[in-house]
Amino acid sequence: MTAKQILDAFSETLMLDERILSPRERELLTSILQNSRTISSANPQTQSAVTAAIAQSVGETVAQRAFALLGGSIVEQILAGAGASADGEISRPAVTQFGVPQPPSGPLTVPQPPSGPRPSIVPQPPSGPQPVTVPQPPSGPRPLTVPQPPSGPQGIRRQDVAVQQGSDASLVTSGGGVGVMEAEANIRAQCVVLDEFLAPHEMDELFAYALEHEAEFQSSEVISPSGEAGVIDYLHRRSRVLMDLGKHDGVIMERIRGVLPRVLEELGVEEFPIRKVEVQITASNHGDFFGVHSDDAQATIASRRITFVYFFHREPSSFAGGELRLHDPRGGEQQDGSAKEQSRSYQTIVPRQNQIVFFPCEVMHEITPVECQSKAFADSRFTLNGWLHK
Repeated sequence: MTAKQILDAFSETLMLDERILSPRERELLTSILQNSRTISSANPQTQSAVTAAIAQSVGETVAQRAFALLGGSIVEQILAGAGASADGEISRPAVTQFGVPQPPSGPLTVPQPPSGPRPSIVPQPPSGPQPVTVPQPPSGPRPLTVPQPPSGPQGIRRQDVAVQQGSDASLVTSGGGVGVMEAEANIRAQCVVLDEFLAPHEMDELFAYALEHEAEFQSSEVISPSGEAGVIDYLHRRSRVLMDLGKHDGVIMERIRGVLPRVLEELGVEEFPIRKVEVQITASNHGDFFGVHSDDAQATIASRRITFVYFFHREPSSFAGGELRLHDPRGGEQQDGSAKEQSRSYQTIVPRQNQIVFFPCEVMHEITPVECQSKAFADSRFTLNGWLHK
């Protein structure tokens, strides 16, 4: 066996121990390496430098954890075998056999995308298609610190998601930059959450762009139950939107393109050809909201498959509310044919800076009213949101 084969076998053994490298950390590394290859594919030297930096950081982290586990095991064996005998003599330590770490049991399971009734009030589709895709971070013990690629997701932040069912609330915590919304069996709505999605300078430029084009924001529209587009209905939706994103359209779609395969896998959605993309910036100020709806309920937008919502705003935040609620999609009719009452179960995503959320367009959702006492445009709750069409 060559030295490389021995090293590869040892590396594989270490990776099977979740105490050394958790599944989420392996996913994060895979995403970062894929992103770095995509971004630096035109420059082999840059790609090689990024890969080397990641390898060094991973090696140091794995070595530190492996040494700690090895030392702990040795100490435990010594303490177990070296006890004082009745006549005061020290017994000889028992022979210690170091076993090979066992692989983690069972694959990660993800709930399937929901189905159910679709409401009649849906957002007005913006103009123009675009390209598409999306990566993933970790949870578990001490986070793995690795350098980020030249641009793209730039860090990991802990994500807390409140899952509310009726009047009761419990807390689901997803460590790291990606959270897969997996509620109890009776709450089937799900989503994928990615933190630190844009590079800091890209987010700052997007925010500055929104402020510079304040005069071009227009009242949000919906599609009426009859299918009429361009309807303003303040009883169902109130906010302002900007359809022209300039260069930021391409920036956000480049990032999405890089992570979409993993997002679809987590959502349990088969990959599909992206025929069209809609993107817009939405500004929500004091009293703005969007009632319960789905994003593919009318024939004109029935080809929508995935919704994404990217949060950004001024810091410190000057607004409250504006939460994204994903409702339990179970619906239908009672046995007697009467309409079933809308479920009150839902998952809540609180807007967090530089965070993006993906979920199937068929999921019923809403935006709770925003509170912004200053009423200044710059203090609004901003999102860059859109839809991927099949």
